Amino acid sequence: MISAALGYEPEVPNTLLIVDDTEINRAILHQIFCSSYAVEEAENGQIGLEKLLDHPGRICAVLLDVVMPVMGGMELLKRLKENGLLAQLPVFLITAETSSQMIEEAYALGVVDVINKPVVPYIVERRVNSVIELYQARKRLGNVVELQQSKLLEQTKQIMTLSFGMIEALSTAIEFRSGESGDHVRRIHDITSILLRETELGAGLSEETIEQIALAAIMHDVGKIAIPDAILNKPGRLTSEEFEVMKTHTSQGSALLSRIPQMREHGAYEYAYDIALHHHERWDGRGYPDGLKGDDITIWAQVVSIADVYDALVSKRVYKDAFGFDQAVEMIRSGQCGAFNPRLLKSFFSVEKRLRELYHPAEGCV
Repeated sequence: MISAALGYEPEVPNTLLIVDDTEINRAILHQIFCSSYAVEEAENGQIGLEKLLDHPGRICAVLLDVVMPVMGGMELLKRLKENGLLAQLPVFLITAETSSQMIEEAYALGVVDVINKPVVPYIVERRVNSVIELYQARKRLGNVVELQQSKLLEQTKQIMTLSFGMIEALSTAIEFRSGESGDHVRRIHDITSILLRETELGAGLSEETIEQIALAAIMHDVGKIAIPDAILNKPGRLTSEEFEVMKTHTSQGSALLSRIPQMREHGAYEYAYDIALHHHERWDGRGYPDGLKGDDITIWAQVVSIADVYDALVSKRVYKDAFGFDQAVEMIRSGQCGAFNPRLLKSFFSVEKRLRELYHPAEGCV
């Protein structure tokens, strides 16, 4: 069986419930089915309903009379339908009532078959067994499909975790190459996540999209892998020629990402490509590489841009010491780090105290 091959054998109910107020009728049906099933009996619909509601997964089929005291068969059918049990449990009417109106109502409620009394043993056995086998096969298949879906979901999570780890490792390696702590990429991820989750900047974005953007954010500087060490690690101010080379890390990064087939299939790819290319664009059009202006810059590229600037200011670099948090905030507010979207600034300032919690005392300057 498929389920056995997957290492999982679903439990199949094997108890037949006979609901009939006449003892001799219950005894006849019991005798027909006792060699194939565990059999339980109920003398009216109320008792039958209680048995079904107490252990719904234990019963494989119900053989039901129509005319009974306390609760008749048709009322029991209605109650079973209300509780959603008829969709998963075959119910057979075994009755002497043969009116077309009753039979039509029974089928409308959800019975699978109507068998006339007095029963012919081999006929009722064959009809009941065939339907039970069909329901059990469907249940097994449903269990197998559910198990496969569960395994696929778990595999997808594992692949996503592996992908995140590989991407983070690549990005971190580039940060180490430039003499920076590997914590930089993790903080960019976290700052991006906070800005999109805890401010209006993430309005309209799904949780999945925000996760993909935050993942993409850690790849913002992958293009630095193409920048010569002499420029990347220069302790002093870059010359204009060196700065032009440094600026190419944006286009180099997007080109690198586009050449990785596995990356192109990742849900974060479109955000990663755009962020790598445009995280140095500025609201007034004075950024690079494309000189984009205003809302031509995507909100995720804007968010990573301010996250990158903030982290660079409050962290030590080969070319500078760390600025204090208050000083960094004032530099961003005054435009010393370029122009930012006013809406972006408002959101950033609203959570900036929260962002400070991402820094250990040794990494940021209080």
